[in-house]
Amino acid sequence: MRAFILLSRFMGNTFALWVLLFAILAFFAPSLFTPLTVAIVPMLGVVMFGMGLTLKVEDFAEVARHPWRVTLGVIAHFVIMPGMAWLLCQLMQLPPEIAVGVILVGCCPSGTASNVMTWLSRGDLALSVAIAGVTTLLAPLLTPALIWLLASAWLPVSFGALFWSILQVVVVPIVLGIVAQRMLGARVRHVVDVLPLISVISIVIIVAAVVAASQAKIAESGLLIMAVVILHNGFGFLLGYFTAKVFRLPLAQRKSLALEVGMQNSGLGAALASAHFSPLAAVPSALFSVWHNISGATLSTWFRRMTDDPPVQKTAPQ
Repeated sequence: MRAFILLSRFMGNTFALWVLLFAILAFFAPSLFTPLTVAIVPMLGVVMFGMGLTLKVEDFAEVARHPWRVTLGVIAHFVIMPGMAWLLCQLMQLPPEIAVGVILVGCCPSGTASNVMTWLSRGDLALSVAIAGVTTLLAPLLTPALIWLLASAWLPVSFGALFWSILQVVVVPIVLGIVAQRMLGARVRHVVDVLPLISVISIVIIVAAVVAASQAKIAESGLLIMAVVILHNGFGFLLGYFTAKVFRLPLAQRKSLALEVGMQNSGLGAALASAHFSPLAAVPSALFSVWHNISGATLSTWFRRMTDDPPVQKTAPQ
């Protein structure tokens, strides 16, 4: 069991590397990975079940202690990322399927990897977990509503179908995970120790399947989509940080907001795009999954070196 735990930690710490490696393999050998497309939705359900196993009532205590900080983070997330996605689609005149995919990933809740990045950056982890939890619980309503509002100009969007999908692959597995945690108690701890391994394998399967299914389209439009993904993610980090700065939050909270706004649940985006639109629409989510883990790790390393702002010196009265 100890070997599994050590392997799990290693896989969790090198998550971005494995996603990137298997994305490249799927691009150059798509026939090996296309059969995995049927596993996209079940694998996301496994990740969400694992999230439910780790959630505790205490994780949401931050909502009660600092409700306005959590509210600010949630609003910033669901305004900045969808809005920036729509703006980039307009400015770059993206084809319909790619535009819908970019907007879709922009409308997803915060990614679970953001909590790890916040911890590495010495940010406010309690705030990060609270924002990620609240955006995930609001996703069944807000994600389909925002996709319908922003993406209907490109392709038909069914609010009801998206709502039902998110309920099935996000809310139900999380609730089952919480119930299992309550029923099994301390026995869950051993499962939780190997969750990073399970999560990495699940996300790698999702990304590899999406890349393999869209290999020809990626070869044709991959650089354009990658440019949009990098801009989208970068502006998310930047605007999240400055939103917190405008509202005079301390440095630790500014780090948390930057990471929570800029990092998305791209696995959910890939699953929704594959189920409701097309393999090409899932490509922005797949590439976002690769990129935001690299950029998030880089940003958290830089954040870690940042210290609190020096106190403002008051001049003596003349």
